Order: sequence, then structure tokens, then C-alpha cells
Amino acid sequence: MPKMKTHRGAAKRFKKTGTGKLKRAHAYTSHMFRNKSQKQKRKLRKAAIVHSGDFKRIHQMLTYKKK
Repeated sequence: MPKMKTHRGAAKRFKKTGTGKLKRAHAYTSHMFRNKSQKQKRKLRKAAIVHSGDFKRIHQMLTYKKK
């Protein structure tokens, strides 16, 4: 049985926290800022934690990822 490979696209998008959770960036941050409020843009800058429903699927893609 061959080793599983880390999904390189997922490895670039997610980081593990010290407690083992997965950190992600927000969507909707690339363009059309004129239509978004300052409050919305400020909140989109911060990282978010991956939801529990998605965690198992994403965690499998990041088999050997350390940080």
C-alpha cells in the first residue's frame, strides 16, 4: 500500500493551530471592496477556524502536515 500524499492545494490554504484545529482564510476578500462595509472588510482580514463538519475531510488531505 503506497503512502498517502498531502494535498498540496489544501496545504497552502490551511494551517494547524497548537491545539490541532485548522485555521483558514475568509472568502470574498479579493475585489469589489466599494460594496462592502468597513466592518465587513475588517472582519474578513482575520483568520477563522474550520467547521467541525468539514474538519474530517480536510484533515485527511493534510495527512503529513506539521504546521
